[in-house]
Amino acid sequence: MPFARLATATTPTAHIGLGLAAVGRPGYINLGRDEDLGQNRSVDALRARTHELLDAAYAQGVRYFDVARSYGRSEEFLAAWLHQNPGRNDVVIGSKWGYTYTADWTTDAEKHEVKDHSVRTYDRQRAETAELLGDRLDLYQIHSVTPDSPALTDKDLHARLAEAAAQGTSIGFSTSGPAQADAIRAALEVTVDGEPLFRTVQSTYNALETSAGPALAEAHDAGLTVIVKEGMANGRLAGPHAPQALKAVAEETSLGCDAVALALVLRQPWTGVVLSGAATTGQLASNLHAAVVDLDDEQLSRLAALVEEPQTYWERRGQLPWH
Repeated sequence: MPFARLATATTPTAHIGLGLAAVGRPGYINLGRDEDLGQNRSVDALRARTHELLDAAYAQGVRYFDVARSYGRSEEFLAAWLHQNPGRNDVVIGSKWGYTYTADWTTDAEKHEVKDHSVRTYDRQRAETAELLGDRLDLYQIHSVTPDSPALTDKDLHARLAEAAAQGTSIGFSTSGPAQADAIRAALEVTVDGEPLFRTVQSTYNALETSAGPALAEAHDAGLTVIVKEGMANGRLAGPHAPQALKAVAEETSLGCDAVALALVLRQPWTGVVLSGAATTGQLASNLHAAVVDLDDEQLSRLAALVEEPQTYWERRGQLPWH
Protein backbone atom coordinates (compact mmCIF):
# COMPACT_ATOMS: atom_id res chain seq x y z
CA MET A 1 0.00 0.00 0.00
CA PRO A 2 1.82 3.15 -1.15
CA PHE A 3 0.32 5.36 1.54
CA ALA A 4 1.84 3.25 4.31
CA ARG A 5 5.06 5.23 4.08
CA LEU A 6 3.18 8.46 4.79
CA ALA A 7 1.76 6.98 8.00
CA THR A 8 5.20 6.98 9.62
CA ALA A 9 6.40 10.27 8.12
CA THR A 10 7.96 12.61 10.67
CA THR A 11 7.23 15.73 8.61
CA PRO A 12 3.69 17.01 9.31
CA THR A 13 3.32 18.29 5.76
CA ALA A 14 3.56 14.73 4.44
CA HIS A 15 -0.15 14.52 5.23
CA ILE A 16 -0.90 17.43 2.91
CA GLY A 17 -0.95 16.55 -0.78
CA LEU A 18 -0.87 18.73 -3.86
CA GLY A 19 -3.71 18.39 -6.36
CA LEU A 20 -3.13 19.74 -9.86
CA ALA A 21 -6.74 20.34 -10.93
CA ALA A 22 -6.27 24.12 -10.85
CA VAL A 23 -3.05 24.29 -12.92
CA GLY A 24 -3.33 21.41 -15.38
CA ARG A 25 -5.82 23.26 -17.63
CA PRO A 26 -6.68 26.90 -18.30
CA GLY A 27 -10.26 26.73 -16.97
CA TYR A 28 -11.54 25.63 -13.55
CA ILE A 29 -14.23 26.61 -11.04
CA ASN A 30 -12.03 27.91 -8.20
CA LEU A 31 -12.83 31.46 -7.06
CA GLY A 32 -10.03 34.00 -7.56
CA ARG A 33 -8.57 32.10 -10.47
CA ASP A 34 -8.20 35.17 -12.69
CA GLU A 35 -5.94 36.81 -10.11
CA ASP A 36 -4.02 33.60 -9.46
CA LEU A 37 -3.18 32.70 -13.05
CA GLY A 38 -3.35 35.97 -14.95
CA GLN A 39 -3.84 36.13 -18.70
CA ASN A 40 -1.07 33.82 -19.90
CA ARG A 41 -2.45 30.31 -19.65
CA SER A 42 -0.51 28.75 -22.48
CA VAL A 43 0.64 25.14 -22.19
CA ASP A 44 4.19 26.31 -21.55
CA ALA A 45 3.10 28.79 -18.88
CA LEU A 46 1.01 26.26 -16.95
CA ARG A 47 3.69 23.59 -17.30
CA ALA A 48 6.23 25.97 -15.77
CA ARG A 49 3.80 26.93 -13.00
CA THR A 50 3.05 23.28 -12.25
CA HIS A 51 6.75 22.40 -12.03
CA GLU A 52 7.36 25.39 -9.76
CA LEU A 53 4.57 24.21 -7.45
CA LEU A 54 5.85 20.63 -7.45
CA ASP A 55 9.39 21.79 -6.61
CA ALA A 56 8.11 23.96 -3.77
CA ALA A 57 5.80 21.26 -2.43
CA TYR A 58 8.51 18.61 -2.43
CA ALA A 59 10.99 20.95 -0.74
CA GLN A 60 8.45 21.57 2.04
CA GLY A 61 7.71 17.90 2.72
CA VAL A 62 4.69 17.20 0.52
CA ARG A 63 4.84 13.63 -0.77
CA TYR A 64 1.45 12.95 -2.40
CA PHE A 65 0.58 14.38 -5.82
CA ASP A 66 -2.90 14.05 -7.32
CA VAL A 67 -3.88 14.31 -10.99
CA ALA A 68 -6.63 13.02 -13.31
CA ARG A 69 -7.27 12.33 -16.96
CA SER A 70 -9.74 15.23 -17.00
CA TYR A 71 -7.34 17.77 -15.48
CA GLY A 72 -6.12 18.90 -18.88
CA ARG A 73 -2.39 18.12 -19.12
CA SER A 74 -1.84 17.47 -15.42
CA GLU A 75 -0.56 13.92 -15.96
CA GLU A 76 1.76 15.13 -18.72
CA PHE A 77 3.13 17.97 -16.56
CA LEU A 78 3.65 15.66 -13.58
CA ALA A 79 5.29 12.98 -15.73
CA ALA A 80 7.78 15.50 -17.10
CA TRP A 81 8.63 16.67 -13.57
CA LEU A 82 9.18 13.09 -12.41
CA HIS A 83 11.44 12.47 -15.41
CA GLN A 84 13.46 15.57 -14.58
CA ASN A 85 13.79 14.51 -10.92
CA PRO A 86 14.55 10.77 -11.03
CA GLY A 87 15.85 10.67 -7.46
CA ARG A 88 12.53 11.64 -5.92
CA ASN A 89 11.27 8.11 -5.47
CA ASP A 90 9.56 8.73 -2.13
CA VAL A 91 6.51 10.45 -3.63
CA VAL A 92 3.11 8.80 -4.01
CA ILE A 93 1.31 9.44 -7.30
CA GLY A 94 -2.46 9.16 -7.70
CA SER A 95 -4.54 9.71 -10.82
CA LYS A 96 -8.20 9.29 -11.72
CA TRP A 97 -10.18 8.03 -14.68
CA GLY A 98 -13.85 8.38 -15.62
CA TYR A 99 -13.99 11.92 -16.98
CA THR A 100 -12.66 12.93 -20.39
CA TYR A 101 -11.30 16.46 -20.82
CA THR A 102 -13.17 18.11 -23.70
CA ALA A 103 -12.40 21.84 -23.43
CA ASP A 104 -9.50 21.78 -25.93
CA TRP A 105 -7.46 24.21 -23.81
CA THR A 106 -10.14 26.91 -23.69
CA THR A 107 -11.98 28.52 -20.79
CA ASP A 108 -15.35 28.97 -22.49
CA ALA A 109 -16.15 25.47 -23.73
CA GLU A 110 -19.76 24.34 -23.58
CA LYS A 111 -18.56 21.20 -21.73
CA HIS A 112 -15.19 20.98 -20.02
CA GLU A 113 -15.38 17.28 -19.19
CA VAL A 114 -17.62 14.31 -19.93
CA LYS A 115 -18.25 11.54 -17.39
CA ASP A 116 -18.33 7.86 -18.34
CA HIS A 117 -17.57 4.96 -15.99
CA SER A 118 -17.73 2.21 -18.61
CA VAL A 119 -15.13 -0.52 -19.10
CA ARG A 120 -14.40 0.96 -22.51
CA THR A 121 -13.47 4.33 -21.00
CA TYR A 122 -11.40 2.64 -18.30
CA ASP A 123 -9.41 0.66 -20.86
CA ARG A 124 -8.76 3.75 -22.97
CA GLN A 125 -7.82 6.04 -20.12
CA ARG A 126 -5.74 3.43 -18.30
CA ALA A 127 -3.62 3.11 -21.45
CA GLU A 128 -3.32 6.90 -21.71
CA THR A 129 -2.24 7.19 -18.09
CA ALA A 130 0.22 4.32 -18.44
CA GLU A 131 1.83 6.00 -21.45
CA LEU A 132 2.54 9.09 -19.36
CA LEU A 133 3.15 7.85 -15.83
CA GLY A 134 4.21 4.25 -16.41
CA ASP A 135 5.30 2.48 -13.25
CA ARG A 136 5.28 5.73 -11.25
CA LEU A 137 1.50 5.45 -10.87
CA ASP A 138 0.70 4.20 -7.36
CA LEU A 139 -3.05 4.81 -7.16
CA TYR A 140 -5.77 4.80 -9.82
CA GLN A 141 -9.17 6.10 -8.74
CA ILE A 142 -12.63 6.08 -10.28
CA HIS A 143 -13.49 9.75 -10.66
CA SER A 144 -16.60 11.08 -8.86
CA VAL A 145 -18.59 7.98 -7.97
CA THR A 146 -22.22 8.66 -7.04
CA PRO A 147 -24.74 6.13 -5.69
CA ASP A 148 -26.15 5.54 -9.19
CA SER A 149 -22.76 5.05 -10.83
CA PRO A 150 -22.46 1.83 -12.86
CA ALA A 151 -18.93 1.56 -11.48
CA LEU A 152 -20.46 0.22 -8.25
CA THR A 153 -22.16 -2.74 -9.95
CA ASP A 154 -20.19 -3.50 -13.15
CA LYS A 155 -18.55 -6.87 -12.48
CA ASP A 156 -16.48 -6.71 -15.67
CA LEU A 157 -15.06 -3.38 -14.55
CA HIS A 158 -14.37 -4.75 -11.09
CA ALA A 159 -12.44 -7.63 -12.64
CA ARG A 160 -10.34 -5.17 -14.69
CA LEU A 161 -9.60 -3.10 -11.59
CA ALA A 162 -8.73 -6.20 -9.55
CA GLU A 163 -6.30 -7.20 -12.29
CA ALA A 164 -4.58 -3.81 -12.02
CA ALA A 165 -4.46 -4.24 -8.24
CA ALA A 166 -2.82 -7.65 -8.64
CA GLN A 167 -0.15 -5.97 -10.74
CA GLY A 168 0.66 -3.52 -7.97
CA THR A 169 -1.57 -0.48 -8.53
CA SER A 170 -3.79 0.48 -5.60
CA ILE A 171 -7.42 1.00 -6.61
CA GLY A 172 -9.56 3.77 -5.15
CA PHE A 173 -12.53 6.00 -5.89
CA SER A 174 -13.53 9.60 -5.39
CA THR A 175 -16.99 10.93 -4.62
CA SER A 176 -18.98 14.09 -5.18
CA GLY A 177 -22.50 15.37 -4.68
CA PRO A 178 -24.89 15.52 -1.72
CA ALA A 179 -25.07 11.71 -1.39
CA GLN A 180 -21.34 11.11 -0.90
CA ALA A 181 -21.94 9.04 2.23
CA ASP A 182 -24.21 6.64 0.34
CA ALA A 183 -21.63 6.22 -2.42
CA ILE A 184 -18.86 5.54 0.10
CA ARG A 185 -20.86 2.90 1.93
CA ALA A 186 -21.87 1.22 -1.33
CA ALA A 187 -18.25 1.13 -2.49
CA LEU A 188 -17.15 -0.47 0.78
CA GLU A 189 -19.36 -3.44 -0.13
CA VAL A 190 -17.67 -4.05 -3.50
CA THR A 191 -15.56 -7.21 -3.48
CA VAL A 192 -13.76 -9.38 -6.03
CA ASP A 193 -13.23 -13.03 -5.08
CA GLY A 194 -14.25 -12.16 -1.54
CA GLU A 195 -11.69 -9.37 -1.12
CA PRO A 196 -12.51 -5.63 -0.88
CA LEU A 197 -11.66 -3.90 -4.15
CA PHE A 198 -10.96 -0.37 -2.97
CA ARG A 199 -8.00 0.73 -0.86
CA THR A 200 -8.59 4.49 -0.87
CA VAL A 201 -11.46 6.97 -0.94
CA GLN A 202 -11.20 10.65 -1.94
CA SER A 203 -14.12 12.84 -0.89
CA THR A 204 -15.13 16.44 -0.41
CA TYR A 205 -15.07 17.51 3.23
CA ASN A 206 -14.64 21.04 4.55
CA ALA A 207 -15.99 23.60 7.01
CA LEU A 208 -19.13 24.00 4.90
CA GLU A 209 -19.71 20.37 3.85
CA THR A 210 -19.20 17.72 6.52
CA SER A 211 -21.89 15.18 5.57
CA ALA A 212 -19.41 12.52 4.39
CA GLY A 213 -17.61 12.48 7.76
CA PRO A 214 -19.27 9.44 9.37
CA ALA A 215 -18.92 7.35 6.20
CA LEU A 216 -15.27 8.39 5.85
CA ALA A 217 -14.70 7.26 9.43
CA GLU A 218 -16.22 3.89 8.50
CA ALA A 219 -13.94 3.68 5.46
CA HIS A 220 -10.92 4.43 7.63
CA ASP A 221 -11.97 1.75 10.10
CA ALA A 222 -12.29 -0.67 7.18
CA GLY A 223 -8.64 -0.05 6.30
CA LEU A 224 -8.97 2.50 3.48
CA THR A 225 -6.77 5.57 3.26
CA VAL A 226 -8.96 8.69 3.25
CA ILE A 227 -7.93 11.54 0.94
CA VAL A 228 -9.85 14.79 1.37
CA LYS A 229 -10.40 17.08 -1.61
CA GLU A 230 -11.90 20.55 -1.83
CA GLY A 231 -10.93 21.38 1.74
CA MET A 232 -11.07 25.01 0.64
CA ALA A 233 -14.54 24.62 -0.95
CA ASN A 234 -13.24 25.78 -4.35
CA GLY A 235 -12.04 29.06 -2.85
CA ARG A 236 -15.11 29.84 -0.75
CA LEU A 237 -12.96 29.44 2.38
CA ALA A 238 -10.03 31.50 1.08
CA GLY A 239 -9.37 34.91 2.64
CA PRO A 240 -11.23 37.18 0.21
CA HIS A 241 -14.33 34.99 0.17
CA ALA A 242 -14.25 33.41 3.65
CA PRO A 243 -17.16 33.69 6.11
CA GLN A 244 -16.63 36.15 8.95
CA ALA A 245 -16.33 33.42 11.58
CA LEU A 246 -13.44 31.84 9.71
CA LYS A 247 -11.73 35.20 9.24
CA ALA A 248 -12.02 35.86 12.98
CA VAL A 249 -10.48 32.52 13.96
CA ALA A 250 -7.73 32.98 11.40
CA GLU A 251 -6.88 36.37 12.87
CA GLU A 252 -6.69 34.81 16.34
CA THR A 253 -4.22 32.19 15.09
CA SER A 254 -2.18 34.76 13.11
CA LEU A 255 -2.45 32.48 10.09
CA GLY A 256 -4.55 32.49 6.92
CA CYS A 257 -8.15 31.39 6.50
CA ASP A 258 -6.85 28.65 4.21
CA ALA A 259 -4.57 27.22 6.89
CA VAL A 260 -7.41 27.14 9.41
CA ALA A 261 -9.80 25.55 6.90
CA LEU A 262 -7.33 22.79 6.05
CA ALA A 263 -6.44 22.31 9.72
CA LEU A 264 -10.10 21.49 10.39
CA VAL A 265 -9.73 18.58 7.98
CA LEU A 266 -6.33 17.43 9.26
CA ARG A 267 -7.62 17.15 12.81
CA GLN A 268 -10.19 14.53 11.82
CA PRO A 269 -8.83 11.18 13.10
CA TRP A 270 -9.71 9.45 9.83
CA THR A 271 -7.88 11.88 7.53
CA GLY A 272 -4.91 10.34 5.74
CA VAL A 273 -4.14 13.16 3.33
CA VAL A 274 -5.79 16.51 2.67
CA LEU A 275 -5.18 18.09 -0.72
CA SER A 276 -3.96 21.59 -1.34
CA GLY A 277 -5.27 22.94 -4.62
CA ALA A 278 -2.84 25.85 -4.62
CA ALA A 279 -2.27 27.70 -7.88
CA THR A 280 0.68 29.78 -6.62
CA THR A 281 3.67 29.00 -4.42
CA GLY A 282 2.47 31.66 -1.98
CA GLN A 283 -0.86 29.89 -1.60
CA LEU A 284 0.94 26.58 -1.15
CA ALA A 285 3.17 27.96 1.63
CA SER A 286 0.12 29.37 3.38
CA ASN A 287 -1.81 26.10 2.98
CA LEU A 288 1.05 24.13 4.54
CA HIS A 289 0.75 26.14 7.75
CA ALA A 290 -2.35 23.99 8.39
CA ALA A 291 0.00 21.41 9.88
CA VAL A 292 0.75 23.68 12.84
CA VAL A 293 -2.65 25.29 13.49
CA ASP A 294 -3.97 24.58 17.01
CA LEU A 295 -7.68 25.26 17.51
CA ASP A 296 -9.43 25.31 20.90
CA ASP A 297 -12.94 24.07 21.64
CA GLU A 298 -14.48 27.53 21.51
CA GLN A 299 -13.00 28.23 18.08
CA LEU A 300 -14.12 24.84 16.83
CA SER A 301 -17.64 25.56 18.06
CA ARG A 302 -17.78 28.81 16.10
CA LEU A 303 -16.50 27.13 12.95
CA ALA A 304 -19.00 24.28 13.32
CA ALA A 305 -21.81 26.81 12.83
CA LEU A 306 -20.66 27.32 9.23
CA VAL A 307 -21.91 23.91 8.04
CA GLU A 308 -24.47 24.02 5.24
CA GLU A 309 -27.05 21.47 4.20
CA PRO A 310 -25.46 19.16 1.60
CA GLN A 311 -28.03 19.98 -1.07
CA THR A 312 -27.44 23.71 -0.58
CA TYR A 313 -23.68 23.31 -0.70
CA TRP A 314 -23.66 21.24 -3.89
CA GLU A 315 -26.19 23.47 -5.63
CA ARG A 316 -23.96 26.45 -4.95
CA ARG A 317 -20.88 24.56 -6.12
CA GLY A 318 -22.69 23.65 -9.33
CA GLN A 319 -23.29 27.35 -10.00
CA LEU A 320 -19.61 28.32 -9.80
CA PRO A 321 -18.45 29.53 -13.23
CA TRP A 322 -15.47 28.10 -15.08
CA HIS A 323 -12.79 30.80 -15.06
